[in-house]
Amino acid sequence: MEPRQLTYFLAIVEHGGFGRAAEHLHVAQPSLSQSIAALERELGVKLFHRVGRGAVLSDAGTELIAPARRVLRDLEAAKAAARSVTGLRQGTVHLSTMPSPGLEPLTSMIAKFARAHPAIVLSVDGAFGPEEVIEAVRSGSAEIGLLGTAEPPRVPGLQVVPLEAQPLVLISPPEAELPTARHDGAQVRLVDLPDLRLIVSQRGSLMRRLVDDTLAHGASAHIAVELAHRTSILPLVLAGVGHAVMPSSWTLLAERAGAQVHAIHPLTHLHIALLHRADDLTPAANAFLTTVATAQAPVAGARRSGPAARATTRPTTRPAT
Repeated sequence: MEPRQLTYFLAIVEHGGFGRAAEHLHVAQPSLSQSIAALERELGVKLFHRVGRGAVLSDAGTELIAPARRVLRDLEAAKAAARSVTGLRQGTVHLSTMPSPGLEPLTSMIAKFARAHPAIVLSVDGAFGPEEVIEAVRSGSAEIGLLGTAEPPRVPGLQVVPLEAQPLVLISPPEAELPTARHDGAQVRLVDLPDLRLIVSQRGSLMRRLVDDTLAHGASAHIAVELAHRTSILPLVLAGVGHAVMPSSWTLLAERAGAQVHAIHPLTHLHIALLHRADDLTPAANAFLTTVATAQAPVAGARRSGPAARATTRPTTRPAT
């Protein structure tokens, strides 16, 4: 079994077929097919079922995905370790992140890491929920995961590095007038805001759960827009379509764009943490984790003043399981 064969195999999986994989790899499709056929003969199993001009993963092929990723990752780690004697001058850190932590603290972490290791490439994939991040790290498609959960996460078999707890905030259009008599300082109670039009993400996020709970308790607010892509939420708020419940990581961006941001009473937090395997990390990934552990500057969501910023807490960075 050759690394090239595993690379070809994963390319077919990731690009959905032999033809697109060959284009991505810049190899002739017959050469790709021959290499996979040789791998199947060596393993004694079929990795793909040929259906017309397409290919569908067999059960054996499905089982091979995670080990193949680990083998290639370990080979890359071995190469990087050998090169590291001359300094960490090359390599790639593969991360998987949910949308809101992908704003902050990821932006601040990448900025600090890029200054310390400008030659290292950071490859960041997106995930909708915590389960996708966990699976990416476990399967080897990412070395490091960044997620947010309603409670401090505990993931058996992986190292968990707590980063901070971000309070949820209400982001409102620039000209919105919330009833001041119902404010507690700069805080608002969603259940007390009449006829509130809300822009929400799909079910499964902590923000959506808070909105659904509020509606279930008799609030007169209602959902105006439901989006698959959270990046569209802020533009819609700025256009006056409605209000949105988001983590405080969005605060700086929202205020710079002109939106209003209010802390929500009672406070609900999104707990942000990094995940990684306990060993077999590449030197580049270890360098990223070291950068995070030694970071002293507060993240952007905590740099502002006001109740949302004061509610943000940053646990001491430490491994936990």
